[in-house]
Parts: sequence; C-alpha cells; structure tokens
Amino acid sequence: MNNRMIVYILGKIFLTEAALLALPLLVALVYGESPLPFLLPMAVLAVLGGLMNVKKPRSMSLFARDGLAVVAMAWIAMSAFGALPFCISGDIPHFVDAFFETVSGFTTTGASILTEVESLTRSGLFWRSFTHWVGGMGVLVFVMAILPMSDGHGMHLLRAEVPGPTVGKLVSRMSDSAKILYGIYLVMTVIEILLLLLGGMPLFDACIHAFGSAGTGGFSCRNLSVGAYQNPYFDVVIGIFMLLFGVNFNLYYFLLIRRFRDVFRSEELRAYVLIVAASVAAITANIAHLYSSVGESLRHAFFQVSSIITTTGYATVDFNQWPTFSKAILVTLMFVGACAGSTGGGIKVARIVILGKTSLGDMRKMLHPNAVATVRFEGKALGDRQIRSVHLFLTVYLALFVFSCLLLSLEHMDLITTFTAVASCMNNIGPGLEIVGPMGNFSSFSYASKLLLSFDMLAGRLELFPMLLLLAPSIWKRKLPALRNK
Repeated sequence: MNNRMIVYILGKIFLTEAALLALPLLVALVYGESPLPFLLPMAVLAVLGGLMNVKKPRSMSLFARDGLAVVAMAWIAMSAFGALPFCISGDIPHFVDAFFETVSGFTTTGASILTEVESLTRSGLFWRSFTHWVGGMGVLVFVMAILPMSDGHGMHLLRAEVPGPTVGKLVSRMSDSAKILYGIYLVMTVIEILLLLLGGMPLFDACIHAFGSAGTGGFSCRNLSVGAYQNPYFDVVIGIFMLLFGVNFNLYYFLLIRRFRDVFRSEELRAYVLIVAASVAAITANIAHLYSSVGESLRHAFFQVSSIITTTGYATVDFNQWPTFSKAILVTLMFVGACAGSTGGGIKVARIVILGKTSLGDMRKMLHPNAVATVRFEGKALGDRQIRSVHLFLTVYLALFVFSCLLLSLEHMDLITTFTAVASCMNNIGPGLEIVGPMGNFSSFSYASKLLLSFDMLAGRLELFPMLLLLAPSIWKRKLPALRNK
C-alpha cells in the first residue's frame, strides 16, 4: 500500500472538514451561541491536516485497495471529529452517542438517539443536517471537486464511495466530473430552499430540510419531522425533491447537454418511477379509510413512499400506525432503495433490475439448456464479471444483515424493532418500526449496539466492501498482486 499517499489524502480531508466547520461556526455567531464547540475541532483538524500535507508523496500512485482503505478511514475519521462539537457544546454529552449521530448524518441515514431535537443549539442543528449535504454526494467527491487531485487515482476513490453497481466519468477529467456533480447538487438544493421559502417556511428550517432532502438523510429541526408544519405545500415540495435526489445524477448531466434520448431510455429510471407509482397507489387504497379524503391519503402515501425509497426518512404521519400491508410495502422499499449514482441508499434499483433479468434468463436456460441468454441493461450487454459483482454484493449484504440482526437481538428487543433497526441503518433510511419508528429513536440501545449500527450505516453508505476490507489483515500487506490493478 502507498501509506504516504493515504496519509496525504487524509490530510486534505481533515483540512476540508476544518473548512466545513466554518459554516456552523458562523451560525453560532449569528444566534449568539458559543463558537468554541467548532473552533476547537477546527484548530485540531487544521493542524493535523497541515502536518500530514507538509511533504508531497514521491509516488502519487493509488491502487484499488488503497482507494478502498482511504475511503473507509476518511469516513470514520470525519465522523469521529465531526462528533466533537456535539460533545463540547453539551448537545450530546456522550461520545458514542455523538459518534452515532454524526455517522448517521454523514451517511445520510437519519437515525437518531435524540429524544428532544428542538432542545439542541441552532448551530448544533445546522451542523447535524449539514453533514447530510456533505455526505450525500460523497466526502471524497467533494474533496476532488474543490482541491486539485491527480485523476490517475481519483477513479479508485470514486468507485469506492459513489453508490451503485457501476461508476464512470462524465467528462475526461475526474476532478471535472466531481465539479459537475456537486454543481448540479448545489443548484437543486438552492432551488428547493427557495421553493420552501415561497411557501412560508423560515430560512433556517428551509436550509435544514433542503439539506436533508438533498442528501436523502432526513434530519429535521422539529420533533415531529415535516409533519410538524401540517402544510400540504411543504409535503409536496419536499416529496418531489426527495424523488429527484433519488435519481442517478448522470441523467441530470445528460439533460444539461441535451441528450434527452439517453434520459428517457434509462431502464433504471423507468423501473424507479414504476415502483414509486405502484407503491403510492397500493398504499393510498390501503389507508384511505384512515383519512378524511382520498387526496389526503394520496399525499401521505406519496410522501412516505418518496421518503422511504430514497432512504431519506422524513415523516408527515406516524406510519407505524398504518395497516400491515402498507408497512410491508415500506419495509420492502427500504431494501430496494434509490437509483445508482444518486444520494440514496439501499440495494439500488439498478441491481434489482439486473437481478430480475438474470433470474429470468436462468429460468429460460432451464427450459432451453442450449439457448444463449444475454443480459442487457441500459442498452448494453452485461459481462459475467458485472453480473457476478451484483450477486456478490447481494450475498455479502445478506450475510452482514443476518449477522447484525443476530448480534442486535442480544439487546432483547422485539423482532420487528431488531429487524427494522438493522434494515434502516444498513440501507441508510433512519426510521424503522416499533421502538425505532418515525416517532421513536435509537436511544434505548446500548453503546455496543450503537457502534454496531454505526458500522452498518458506514458499510451501507460505502457499498459494504471498503468497511469490510478494512478489517481484513491481507489488505495491509505491502504486496498484494491480485489487488494492485490500476
């Protein structure tokens, strides 16, 4: 491994996080709160980052395993330092709780240990939600967008961090691709803030909910989430933007360069829209008797489907009280997730489509053993390596999910709470059912369980392998020929 290069990149990330803390520091000054919770971590990060970047590495090469390792270490380190403002301010006194909350923020999960959100300082609330916005598109993608980094190793970082089965460049230079992605991301966030302001939402609240929608994270500044406003306009605007941020961002770039045909021919986008429409229709019919009109039922069904499939986690009602059929649909959507290349979590619609096609192809071969079955996705034939990678992901995903459920069951919680707690964390959703439902939280779990769920959140956000390979002793060996492929 190129340890010197890894240290150099981590130094850049520490400097970036120090700069990011300037925004909540400004909020603290505006609201007359103490700046120390942000000044102290900023100083530590700036010193560490500066020392780690004093000397440029002789070799700038970064191999696949280096990319996986640096991404995993970067997210853990950013979460650890990002937890310090909560501890110093007293918003979240215990470090494990603060670490859980910060991991939940950066991974855009939205799971919380807080029982009284509105008691936090304004700067604490801002930093808590701003981590969603930074983590939504990716910490290292953000670093590549603002700092000069060699394109030779940028692709390994992008592949390790961006969610989805395939990752490619939008333009020839990796740094330019990162800038395009974050440019689109920023413009969409600003548009949502403006629309919420037009509806009468205060600027602070509009920023908080736009950060949560953009990063598909779901942290709110209200105890009752979006439902606290009782405003259909906010429900519709936030619901639509959650769906928009769940779309592959490459498609927005195609719209900008007028490649409309590529957008409308996207199989994943069509499947995503179909799943949303079918789920909304089914839940609306199932909960119609609970509300005064079909329109109200449709609004709540649309919002919750948008929130869960994009793994955002906002709520307008307590869907824990809905009929079992509707809750079953929402739990299913937790696993499906949003599109590849979006800010959403879950298995991803692209993988679901590929798994469906390969299953149908295998069944046809059972009937016609000599037939040649080619799996095509987005107009291209998939190779055996791509199909194996999808199957490998699902196998590892299920193994980690089952293992986490078994460990969490030692807490002696009920089965639904245990199952949905792991599902919500691994799929970066936030709320589950029962104790961890939309009006509940994760405060009742032990510190050991919170650390386990923090690992699950990081593993889910980073597509499993960076976090799992970080635990493998072989990855730290200096010579590993099988993985040293550029």
